[in-house]
Amino acid sequence: MNSAAENEIRQLIEQWIPAVRARDIKAITAPYADDIRAFDAVKALQFKGKAAYRAHWQACMEHCPGEMVFEVEQLQIQATPELALAHWLNRCGPANSEGGEDQSCYMRVTVGYQRIGGQWKVIHEHWSAPFDMESGAALFSLKP
Repeated sequence: MNSAAENEIRQLIEQWIPAVRARDIKAITAPYADDIRAFDAVKALQFKGKAAYRAHWQACMEHCPGEMVFEVEQLQIQATPELALAHWLNRCGPANSEGGEDQSCYMRVTVGYQRIGGQWKVIHEHWSAPFDMESGAALFSLKP
């Protein structure tokens, strides 16, 4: 593994987090490769290309008005000089409901990066939530 590349990926993620919190769609999608393939936990089986995934991010941001929780936990990065893989648990969602309850939940995230033209680009992103096999319900109340 390459600690310099791991540090570069860590910095990229740390710069990306405030963009999400600020709902800055342009900054959120800036590190995505044009041909990104994304598997999100919401809406579609997959998203092909930066434009499709940008539209999805926009719809998600509009769905969660108000203060937002977005925290990366248990970040792990493995990297070579040209390819990297990061995975973490992400606490995200509305910070408070009308009753004052935190409505955020934990999601699982895996992101693949490739150095393209000298810059790290996200070539694959996968968000998921575990589910109960008996009921088919997502298990949003799980905590690490």
